[in-house]
Amino acid sequence: MMSIANIKTEILSAMEAACKTVFGQRPQNLNLNYPPKVEFGDFAVGCFPLAKQFRQNPANIAQSIAAEIQPNESIQNVTAVGPYVNFKLHSSLLFGDVCTEIRKKKAFDNNNLGNGRRVMVEYLSPNTNKPLHLGHIRNGVLGMGVSNLLEAAGHTVIKANLVNDRGVHICKSMLAWSKWANGDTPESTDTKGDHFVGEWYVRYNQEAKKSPQLQEEVQAMLRKWESGDPATIKLWEMMNQWVYSGYEETYRRLGFAFDVFYYESNTYTLGKDLVQIGLHKGVFNEAASGAVIAPLPTDEFGAEKDGSQKVVTLLRNDGTSVYITQDLGTAKLKFDDHQPDRSIYVVATEQNYHFQCLFKLLNMLDFEWADGCYHLSYGMVNLPEGKMKSREGTVVDADDLIEEMRQLAEDEIRRRDTENTLSHEEIQKRALAIGLAAIKFYLLRTRPELDINFDPKESISFDGFTGPYCQYAYARCASILRKSKNRGLASIEPDYSLLGNTEELELLRVLIQFPDVVAEAAGEFTLARICNHVFAIAQAVNQFYHRHPVLAAEPATLVAARLALVSASAVVIRNSLALLGIEALEEM
Repeated sequence: MMSIANIKTEILSAMEAACKTVFGQRPQNLNLNYPPKVEFGDFAVGCFPLAKQFRQNPANIAQSIAAEIQPNESIQNVTAVGPYVNFKLHSSLLFGDVCTEIRKKKAFDNNNLGNGRRVMVEYLSPNTNKPLHLGHIRNGVLGMGVSNLLEAAGHTVIKANLVNDRGVHICKSMLAWSKWANGDTPESTDTKGDHFVGEWYVRYNQEAKKSPQLQEEVQAMLRKWESGDPATIKLWEMMNQWVYSGYEETYRRLGFAFDVFYYESNTYTLGKDLVQIGLHKGVFNEAASGAVIAPLPTDEFGAEKDGSQKVVTLLRNDGTSVYITQDLGTAKLKFDDHQPDRSIYVVATEQNYHFQCLFKLLNMLDFEWADGCYHLSYGMVNLPEGKMKSREGTVVDADDLIEEMRQLAEDEIRRRDTENTLSHEEIQKRALAIGLAAIKFYLLRTRPELDINFDPKESISFDGFTGPYCQYAYARCASILRKSKNRGLASIEPDYSLLGNTEELELLRVLIQFPDVVAEAAGEFTLARICNHVFAIAQAVNQFYHRHPVLAAEPATLVAARLALVSASAVVIRNSLALLGIEALEEM
């Protein structure tokens, strides 16, 4: 069996040999692509990069090379179309070896791309004063998806969650509960823990509009927490535990996983020692006010409106740290703990400037690993009602959205199950998987840096550019394969030379391209490429299925060949969905 990688190597080797024979030189910068139409060939090599090297028109170069390469056991024919050399392979090789490779390995092998490099992906980073919301879901599916993608590409991935469990915003929930809860708990009110605490955060903001002095009480509570007051710490631990219990349930439903947790309550003082190192090096300065600042290079950050140099405050004049000080310390802690080659921060675009400053400060401190830090910035998620505002209690909670999507999926399943063949339990199981697929695919199909207007009804559609559509394509493949087993077709040897119509070729092409898409997506940290590609596979599967019989084909060796193509398609769709964190359903 010849792998797809070896097939590509053989084509490029044929190009090199022809160039050396015709032009007396080895070619430079050859790139293997695909013709615009499958009728032109299976692979194409453009001759534009060779024009300068061989001092000829690219079209003439293509003609000379095509005439030199002779058909062999792999290559059926070679033609020149304009500046491109097109290669047509024998169907028995193209379909047989590719389908066999996919089915035997259960995927293409991308594990050498990362070469075992260690990557930390920090994502989610919730505040323990409220439940997760739609914005967190985008963060989480992006962070988990990038982790899946990098692991598939051969990296060792450490998934981290930096929990924001301290500060004045946390004390707001604590103060409200202590004033007005009368001892209520999540258990006594039958409320999920994170939702329970979030209700008191909302209550605080409602009461603060009427009683501004509450802000002073919150600040006093924060000072007690920082001084280690036992009663305050006990209240903080109890309410945080309520939130963590609720989070764990949501993490489990969404498929979020973490290898390590960092807590702001443990890391918020870490950066102070680094500030002192920066002062000693002379890269940080003490301002006249007594604050410690870091001047930022004008060529990278520009200047203030008055022309003065921009600075970052690292310590206030009372010696207390600010948020970026903590991030300096946490960045070093993460490196000391896990020695990542890259450290990816999945954080919204609102923090772009913060991370630009953070990474520059790490460079100023001469940390060699600072160049491996990367901010994976993502845009906001809006609903038809507008931007979400959690402090007003109008946020779309993650759990509520999941339930809404599950219900929409259940309605669609019941509409299709006209004969009431499905049990209630099966409907519930499928509905949750489809609802989650709708959410994840919709949030990942757009490049991370762009804002999204989330439309629940569009996302749940079984038709169009959606997760359920791709799930349905997989389920259709699974159905065909189940029926083939019932008919005893497994023992028939496929004749791959019978394959080669337009729909079969277009389907095989998108399967062949999958390893390249994974590599490109991993390099860009974007799952949108995977979404686009699995949708293209689903479309190609449906077009093939509608235009050509599989189980009813003749002869039986053609049935077996088409079944192998369906099986290979199912493998790639399943693996693509897995990268997106989406379950592939055997039946829908």
